[in-house]
Amino acid sequence: MIKISILATSDLHGYLYPTDYRQPPDTTLGLAKIATYIEQIRTQQPTLLIDNGDLIQGSPLTYYYHTKKQGLDPMILAANTLNVDAAVFGNHEFNYGKDYLQQVIEQSHFPWLACNILTRDGTYWTKPYILKELAGLRIAIIGATTHFVTLWENPAHIEGLQFINAFEAVKNTVEMVRPLADIVIVSYHGGFECDLQTGEVLENTTENEGYRMCQEIDGIDVLISGHQHREIATFVHGKPVVQPSSKGSCLAEVELTIEGQTIISAKPQLHYVDTQTKPYYPLLTLAQSLYNQTEQWLDTTIGTIDAPILVENPFEARLQGHPFIDFIHHVQLEASGAQLSTTALFHNKVSGFNTHVTMRDIVSSYIYPNTLKVLRLTGQDIWDALEQCATYFEIKNNTLVVSPTFKVPKDEPYNYDLWAGIEYEFTISNPRGQRVTKALYNGKPIDMHATFDVVMNNYRATGAGNFPMFKNKPIVKDIQIDMTELIANYFYKYPVVKATWNHNLKVEI
Repeated sequence: MIKISILATSDLHGYLYPTDYRQPPDTTLGLAKIATYIEQIRTQQPTLLIDNGDLIQGSPLTYYYHTKKQGLDPMILAANTLNVDAAVFGNHEFNYGKDYLQQVIEQSHFPWLACNILTRDGTYWTKPYILKELAGLRIAIIGATTHFVTLWENPAHIEGLQFINAFEAVKNTVEMVRPLADIVIVSYHGGFECDLQTGEVLENTTENEGYRMCQEIDGIDVLISGHQHREIATFVHGKPVVQPSSKGSCLAEVELTIEGQTIISAKPQLHYVDTQTKPYYPLLTLAQSLYNQTEQWLDTTIGTIDAPILVENPFEARLQGHPFIDFIHHVQLEASGAQLSTTALFHNKVSGFNTHVTMRDIVSSYIYPNTLKVLRLTGQDIWDALEQCATYFEIKNNTLVVSPTFKVPKDEPYNYDLWAGIEYEFTISNPRGQRVTKALYNGKPIDMHATFDVVMNNYRATGAGNFPMFKNKPIVKDIQIDMTELIANYFYKYPVVKATWNHNLKVEI
């Protein structure tokens, strides 16, 4: 009888160092700290280490590196140093384009797996799986990526690639490799569409299919998941599943007890880092010069606002608007020339801006690598979108609160939008679909048949986040410049920005 450990990272998003680059920094994260657990477990029993995607994009460090492209990608350097056994593509791996990703693949000392990403001629882009031998066992590792990449990504970044349905690809690949292996691991950059305890359907798309994989595919011994940034270590239909949050806040492990070639028991668990966890020193030295340059770049003042636009209460900001939101609208409208703008307060740690604005302020407050699109929408599309926005709120004890549908299975504040260019009101006590009680353009009720040019981020423009009224709408303009760069450019153009607050939103019980 032997024990082996399957270790997994996921959604690291470029967080190598134990910092979130804010002030004061959050140090309970980072691959360097997770690596300490990896090395400890390796001394105890045989292990495999798998990265489940969204590795190379998302932090100020990797953003700055991408602007310079000097030396090897810092996250690949780290993964090579840790002797990662295999990696899976996350949707954000494609943000910098296929050519850059091909360079990343070539830099890696480990294979990248994708059973559902094909070339134009129908062949696998990379290996769909690998077979590893560990402690005398034949172990198959299958990789898959949510096929919703095609909805979010710039088509030029995935030119020549086909993303087929992840469930079907995994099912077919498991059937192919099961006779070849004692243990089959599926590493899926996707999450769960159902409540893990009750099976209740929580999503009606195929973006996340982990529950169905566990329910319907025989032959999976371990399922590693990601994409949703959840903390999961449990069993689903008898299969051990893990998902290790994001940015290196924890390491996932499935410890298997094996007799002969048979799994006797499985123990899924998460190892959390904290302020006392010591970083793994070899990783800290890999990109120290790049880190120092990033820190210097982040603290460079690039513009001034005539009054602070700090976000002290995110819920209140979503309830009544905020000068910081208005600022983002100004940037989007300036860059696009659109009539209307819609954006979100993406997370609950947005600080907003003080009077002197640095790049650190920008990347801390605008956390996604979004570009902008201008869609041509009808007044009815806008009304329907406002109705969807109104579902963010519900009434509890005669008080407005966030609807649980935006909190379970994960927190989704980024799927509630605020608008500029119109005046609008919600009455939350009304039935869903009847909560928009006013929507004015130029002081008059929106004409449902008129068309409007509306600027929004590329994620929302796909209809993602339950906005089907945006899907397949005419694209008037596609602005392929990252929003953080657009914000910086706005300050370069207007060295002193005037803080404004339009008060164009009212939400009532």
